[in-house]
Amino acid sequence: MTILAVNNLKKYFPVRSGVFLRRTGWVHALDGVSFSLNKGETLGIVGESGCGKTTLGRCIMGLYDPLEGQVIVKDQVVSGLDFQDRKQLTLNLQMIFQDPFESLDPRQTVKEILEEKYYIHGKKKRDLDTHINTLIRQVGLLPDALLKFPHEFSGGQRQRIGIARAISLNPEIIICDEPVSALDVSVQSKILNLLMELQQRMGLTYVFISHDLSVVKHVSDRIAVMYMGKIVELADADAISHKGLHPYTMALLSSIPKPDPTFARHRIVLTGEVPSVENPPVGCRFNTRCGQVQNVCREKEPKLIKNQEDPNHLTACHFFH
Repeated sequence: MTILAVNNLKKYFPVRSGVFLRRTGWVHALDGVSFSLNKGETLGIVGESGCGKTTLGRCIMGLYDPLEGQVIVKDQVVSGLDFQDRKQLTLNLQMIFQDPFESLDPRQTVKEILEEKYYIHGKKKRDLDTHINTLIRQVGLLPDALLKFPHEFSGGQRQRIGIARAISLNPEIIICDEPVSALDVSVQSKILNLLMELQQRMGLTYVFISHDLSVVKHVSDRIAVMYMGKIVELADADAISHKGLHPYTMALLSSIPKPDPTFARHRIVLTGEVPSVENPPVGCRFNTRCGQVQNVCREKEPKLIKNQEDPNHLTACHFFH
């Protein structure tokens, strides 16, 4: 069952300069992104910094209004909702932020942070204290943590508090915006395992955003590779990791470190200049860095189409299908 659909989503940000801050251009953060997500599935969104991953997550949450296109959550269009409908939507749609310190109010105790959502949504629970105690144990912390402030915890513990806040009202969809990138490597695996455990227990659906393809590959059912505001490849996680077709995906895969010192890694080093998001190149947006570029790549933009062998494997390239 499709629980989330993104249809031809576009989001541009104005560039202003001069004394009067006149608009001189647009940053093409998202430029025609489309995908759907089934209930209980994890879709990984991967790409380098500036490709539009976080903007996509914020558009799904309704924090940004798209220039064009739609985000549909359970047959309800996200943009343009009034205050009451927006509140109702957040019962099913929550977000885990990248920085676990900036996303928590330093003036509130953990108990106040977790109780706040219940008061906002007018949900009065007779056994709220018991529920909060159970919630904090679900994410691997002890109830005595409820009386402490965010600055008294480590980064991993703060992220656990952020996860507890996200699942407190039993949402169906959670946007994970690089939830482990600010954490130590030793802590990352524990947080990832916690997210996967909660997904199985609560039937959650994840949009997992990261720049680390190895992390995304570990937690995702499908992976969407983004480059300069567009999805250039979309397929099952195994298909992407074993047979990535787009040249950009191949370069990302070749950069993943291998734990075997005897393994001869064939690194694909991208050359050429990174194009400006204010003035994206004509044709394929990867043509300025692609080692296999042809004239058609500079003239015509490739569409995201099905692979001949695997119809679930979509690639936006003139040659690799």
